Amino acid sequence: MQLTPELLLRAYAVGIFPMAESRDDPEIHWIDPEMRGLLPLDQVHVPRKLKRKILRGVFDVRVNTAFSEVIRCCAERAGNRPETWINPTIEALYSELHRMGFGHSVETWEIDAESGEARLVGGLYGVALGAAFFGESMFSRVNDASKVALVHLIMRLRKGGFGLLDTQFTTPHLRQFGTVDVPRSHYRALLSKALMRQAVFPRQIGQDEIEAQLQELD
Repeated sequence: MQLTPELLLRAYAVGIFPMAESRDDPEIHWIDPEMRGLLPLDQVHVPRKLKRKILRGVFDVRVNTAFSEVIRCCAERAGNRPETWINPTIEALYSELHRMGFGHSVETWEIDAESGEARLVGGLYGVALGAAFFGESMFSRVNDASKVALVHLIMRLRKGGFGLLDTQFTTPHLRQFGTVDVPRSHYRALLSKALMRQAVFPRQIGQDEIEAQLQELD
């Protein structure tokens, strides 16, 4: 069966997602974890140091301006990530989901003080369906760049009325923000509830709202 963007959306709706064994592996495997990583949007923890960095505007945060570049960076092998599960098929499928309006990226850019040129230094991408957001992958080339992108994602999901942020798995990086593991049956119940509602993925969020949300987040 040929994997299409439409099939991929149907898979998300029933709680499964695709991965490859490696960048060079042409096969796609469907993953349905027994325990699923979730980041409850009403129980997010943001370290104070990171809050200060966000408020200072150290990075220029943009949404959906470089989706293909973000997924390409997430697919790159790095010193702390010698292998990746994003093969060219997955890269192409999610790029198509982005063109269809389901795939979104949150990007952190560094602006050169002298030239004014912007350099992409971190970000993440994922899929929005109903009031559920499925986080796929993130990357960072500068300290805290992916963390800032994650917090901006969280603020946008809260603003847009989302009810579920699926991280697929938990990692030390995600646990510091409050990510928890839930059993498959509980995840599917939450997913079903989220898919019954509609949410909007906001591209813009004002400074006043950023400050207000950071005060609300623990």
